[in-house]
Amino acid sequence: MRSLLRQVYDHGHDFSAVLADAGLDFDPTDESAPGYRAEVSAMQYSRVYQQVLRRLQDETFGVVGNGLATPGAFRMMCYCIIACDTLGQAIQRAAEFYRTFFDERSQLYTNFSEQVTRVGYRTLQPATSPGQVGALEAYGLSVWHRFFGWLCGRTIELKRVDFKGAAPQRLEKYETLFHAPLYFNQSSDLLYFDSACLSWPVVHTEHSLQEFLRTAPYQLLIMDIDPDRNNLAAQVKAMIGHDFSEGFPSFEAISSALHMSAPTLRRRLKREGTTFQQIKDEARCDAARLHLGRPELSINEVALQLGFTDPSAFHRSFKKWTGQTPGQFRAGQRKLA
Repeated sequence: MRSLLRQVYDHGHDFSAVLADAGLDFDPTDESAPGYRAEVSAMQYSRVYQQVLRRLQDETFGVVGNGLATPGAFRMMCYCIIACDTLGQAIQRAAEFYRTFFDERSQLYTNFSEQVTRVGYRTLQPATSPGQVGALEAYGLSVWHRFFGWLCGRTIELKRVDFKGAAPQRLEKYETLFHAPLYFNQSSDLLYFDSACLSWPVVHTEHSLQEFLRTAPYQLLIMDIDPDRNNLAAQVKAMIGHDFSEGFPSFEAISSALHMSAPTLRRRLKREGTTFQQIKDEARCDAARLHLGRPELSINEVALQLGFTDPSAFHRSFKKWTGQTPGQFRAGQRKLA
């Protein structure tokens, strides 16, 4: 959050206007400010990010520590890789994109071996100690980890994570962020994972990418990256996404993207205790919560975003899902913001 607001300040903008537009009533950069809270929700962070985006026309998720703050760079890279067939192809193309347009400090380092893949930032060690690992360095690697998982619709289990800096004071937060062994005072900032993941298919399209970028980084922040809960239902839900203004992807399309027959997918979902209809309802409910958190949209507009032509049908469905009307939910969110 602080790094995002710092970008606004560095570009000559007043970030108090960003906070007001995002619905935050305290200054996250000032611990002595009235109403200060050390943490904000994924929704609140995404609101601030979207306000920063509108001012800077940048879709880089605020990753500035590794040189990824060029306006639109991440967005254009996404469009370059979304047509790739597999994760391995997508990572290689992403690395080629940054190698073509940016200097060494901003390039994505990749090393594919038969067993282990390493991805991250391979920069020269500074003459002086880099100090403790900061939130920005961890955030940069976490964004790539989650983004790669989003491309495939499933969690990538990490084998280890390397940091150039020394161990931070609040180590448990970093352990929760990655669910993997952490190594400090290393030569590079790197993610390690099984090379078998490189053959996973990219399941998203340019349409779902547009929705992903429009609501970023919300979908990455809410991802469950615990490998113990990495199941097929979560993968299907990720593929459904949050934008239903043009309808749902069909069951047949999803089963084809997963390289399995429709009966096999139905059978495997049943084994996990769910159905495609239940997953669709959960995805629609999550999307409703997301869109209701956007104050610029009326409730009727939210209904249209979710594919409801009749706003009253949306009200009934949302009440069934959450026990609240859309208006009650939105009012509650404003109180929390």
